[in-house]
Amino acid sequence: MRLSSTQRQFLLQAATEYAQHIHQATDYLATRGLSVEEAKKFHIGVVDNPLPGHEGYKGKLVIPYITPSGVVDLRFRSIHGEDPKYIGLPGAKTTMFNAQSVLTADGYICVTEGEIDCITTVVKTGHPAVGIPGANNWKPYYSKILDDFDTVIVLADGDSPGLEFGKKISRELGNVNIVQMPEGHDVNSIVLQEGAGWLDERIRKCINER
Repeated sequence: MRLSSTQRQFLLQAATEYAQHIHQATDYLATRGLSVEEAKKFHIGVVDNPLPGHEGYKGKLVIPYITPSGVVDLRFRSIHGEDPKYIGLPGAKTTMFNAQSVLTADGYICVTEGEIDCITTVVKTGHPAVGIPGANNWKPYYSKILDDFDTVIVLADGDSPGLEFGKKISRELGNVNIVQMPEGHDVNSIVLQEGAGWLDERIRKCINER
């Protein structure tokens, strides 16, 4: 379902308001090896003064999904250990995170599971990336979006669902390299443990093999 002009304006208003309070997530971001300045590049925020209908999200991290046409979705993440970890807007249509990078990436692009892994890839290595919010949220039409790239590098989580995520994409595209994280790790945790060079080296190897 296409968003109406009013819905888009509301999402933009919400993202703009919540982005002003990103400093409230300083401690949480530090646990993920990210700074406030790095989070600002993706317009991440915190719900401090909830807009109408967002009262249940107070205190949560806000992750806006931004496309060339504007803000199309907001996802909320707990930062104090409460469940559920992630909450989406009712009726929201799942889409790619950081989708606008598809327009600026040159020749290759990385695909991660989740927004934090995408952010980590971009700000720590400089490589272009999009994020899929969970291995089960891959949509067939994403293949058409990524088919023009020489190489699609899937940065898969270090577990069975992560490997299957990579294999699923490779079955739909003929230009896929799968880089699976060590067992029990995702992009963010392995960069925290081993440093950005570990990830950068493996991405560059895929690029050089084109």
